[in-house]
Amino acid sequence: MLNNTSNSFSFTVKACDPVTAARAATLSTPHGEIETPIFMPVGTQATVKALTPTQLEELGAQIVLANTYHLYLRPGSDLVEQAGGLQRFMGWEHSILTDSGGFQIFSLADTLKVDDEGVSFSSIIDGSHHRWRPEDTMRIQNELGSDIIMQLDQCPPWPSSRDAVTQAVARSASWARRCRVAQQNPQQALFGIVQGGTFLDLRLESIERLLDIETSDDTGAFEGFGIGGYSVGEPHAVMLETLGEVACALPADRPRYLMGVGNPTTLVRAIALGVDMFDCVLPTRIARTGTVFSSEGRLNLRNARFTRDFGPLDSACHCPTCTQFTRAYLRHLVMSKEILAAVLLSQHNLFYLLDLMRRARHAVLQGRYGSFLADWESSPASHDF
Repeated sequence: MLNNTSNSFSFTVKACDPVTAARAATLSTPHGEIETPIFMPVGTQATVKALTPTQLEELGAQIVLANTYHLYLRPGSDLVEQAGGLQRFMGWEHSILTDSGGFQIFSLADTLKVDDEGVSFSSIIDGSHHRWRPEDTMRIQNELGSDIIMQLDQCPPWPSSRDAVTQAVARSASWARRCRVAQQNPQQALFGIVQGGTFLDLRLESIERLLDIETSDDTGAFEGFGIGGYSVGEPHAVMLETLGEVACALPADRPRYLMGVGNPTTLVRAIALGVDMFDCVLPTRIARTGTVFSSEGRLNLRNARFTRDFGPLDSACHCPTCTQFTRAYLRHLVMSKEILAAVLLSQHNLFYLLDLMRRARHAVLQGRYGSFLADWESSPASHDF
């Protein structure tokens, strides 16, 4: 059994699969225990779109993600702090992870300027100008009061030249050191972020740089590691070529978080490679367009074949949507652009991924994740790309 404990945060590996690199662990924060592997629903604006906190609890969500960039711009991290932190502000009593906002800055800001000291960008809301240094992201996330916080990093797009990715690796490592020094709240766990694009040697260099911070500075170890810069446009097969070596090069006694990935088949494959945590807007985003995950693969309810289909959305699922409503009714809601469509389909998609994580964990604990993966790969459910 592996255990890493720092302040109020701990991570304990309960079991490792004998065939794959999959593992089951328990992650503890000041707001509760989280059983991994885990998928984190994304609440960008301090809300998971179309769902209430109570509904999330009933689906089995143990931790949600909120976005530092968006909450800094609106309503402001100072207001959230005055409200008593994100948990009180959004009515969610469980754990929260905030990303640093780096991905949003680099992907949304057309007027972005980056240098070794930080980033300058314009607000997507009102065009106002802002300057962030790594120290600022630590202050903002401290004001938000989340349980797990992320360093500011530079996420290069795909494709990028080797020179550009090399610079992003060096800059992200420098910023990681500054975040580690600036991070003041012992109740918050700070994750370093691995960059390197699709270049395996640069990924491994990024890990070495992060681990060097722990040994050369009197600042303590990172409580976990994010694996960033994947799922930014490259084919999933390209990501999987290097992900396994990257994940297993990270310390075994701390959580590994693959950022921004939510495709069910990719989750199952990434768990086999040693990843513990995931997040993505995908399940709620596609729900709002009438698309769902299912044991038959992805279904688009706009398809006319569902017009008179009075069966459940997914006969293999026992979420509230599948046990109460027919495909015909759900298609009617989608075609009528009713708000309830987004509610019910988001509810199903999140339950689907959370239940997949529960089944994956159970398989690891029983030492049969290899067969679980093989069964998944041969099932219609794997046709979800």
